[in-house]
Amino acid sequence: QVKLVESGGGLVQPGGSLRLSCVASGISLDDYALVWNRQVPGQEREWVATWFTDNSANLADSMQGRATVSRDNGKNIVYLQMNNLKPEDTAVYYCRTVDEAYRGQGTQVTVSS
Repeated sequence: QVKLVESGGGLVQPGGSLRLSCVASGISLDDYALVWNRQVPGQEREWVATWFTDNSANLADSMQGRATVSRDNGKNIVYLQMNNLKPEDTAVYYCRTVDEAYRGQGTQVTVSS
């Protein structure tokens, strides 16, 4: 059974940092690129980043200079490190495979003072 499980969300003050994890089981991240999206209830889902199997990544303009995406060495875990968080980053963050075959349940990020 394939599962993607996000974790690492929480409440953080503006300017703070969080590291989100996407743990994959049942598939190998040697074979699947991942996408991070976020969504605020009632709004469209927003692309955040794409991680590729060569450990490179593309980031949305809103995340440039504030986020990095990387894989834990040899493990089936991809991290989204977010720094200098802003209230507008508040959302549920999801990871999914690029082919949209698999998606996690999301982790809530709230940026508030």
